[in-house]
Amino acid sequence: MSSPEIAHDPQSVPSEQPRGERHRLLGVDLVFSELTVLFRRRRSIAMLVAVALIPVLLAVAVALTAQELAPGEGPPFLDRVTQNGLFVGFAAMIIAIPLFLPLTVGVVAGDTIAGEASQGTLRYLLVAPAGRLRLLVVKFIGTVAWALAATLTLMVSGLIIGSILFPVGPVTLLSGDVVGLGESLSRVMLVALYASISLVGLSAVGLFISTLTDVPVGAMAATVIVPIVSQILDALPQLSAVHPYLLTHYWLGFADLLRNPIEWSSFTSNALLQLGYIVVFGSLAYSRFATKSILS
Repeated sequence: MSSPEIAHDPQSVPSEQPRGERHRLLGVDLVFSELTVLFRRRRSIAMLVAVALIPVLLAVAVALTAQELAPGEGPPFLDRVTQNGLFVGFAAMIIAIPLFLPLTVGVVAGDTIAGEASQGTLRYLLVAPAGRLRLLVVKFIGTVAWALAATLTLMVSGLIIGSILFPVGPVTLLSGDVVGLGESLSRVMLVALYASISLVGLSAVGLFISTLTDVPVGAMAATVIVPIVSQILDALPQLSAVHPYLLTHYWLGFADLLRNPIEWSSFTSNALLQLGYIVVFGSLAYSRFATKSILS
């Protein structure tokens, strides 16, 4: 007696996604999870608040000072703050980008791999078919997103407090030309983008350092030291031959974006330099992470 045939409902059998599609979705899920965890941390929120306070403290200090600064006195753009509140963000960026912004990026980048290793979660992240290269890319994307968020936070905070405490209107650029409010805001966003690009090379350096140790505090400290050393070397005229290759050499070049027409040479040179750091230290990070033991 033959066994009865079993009818199969095509909808009752789950269709298997192609492997490429599963990996693509996995990558999106990893990025979303990384960004969610990163920006929900109390440490991250506290750092963003601290960054937002930089232009606030700067603007309040200038507003409480009755004496106006002479042109060129104090940090760049500070003498223009009382004339136009849009310059609060520019002046705050000059103050923040040598130390405060690299500090926040160093904390995030140094914690990428070392933090997972110290908590014992690294091995579980690699159980999924994500692969070490994919995990490194996701961690790097998270750090770059952080750099962009930090610079935008600073500039937006500067715009808000500047518009509250000082008059806002057409901006007189460094070239002497006057541009309207709309174009001025676009220049503000360009400066934020420039600063974000300046920090992506440091993100790659921090990612590499984070693969060298299981102690996140050590990786954070080492990453923060890198731009400090770079700025010291950049200040020594005896090393002028290596200045164009130093990580921080073009960090303050965003002033060229405040001319008419815009001078793009610093923007391009900075982007190419940061790309070089991404390639070199990204490769070193993968080389180290590909052979890193995650059993301990």
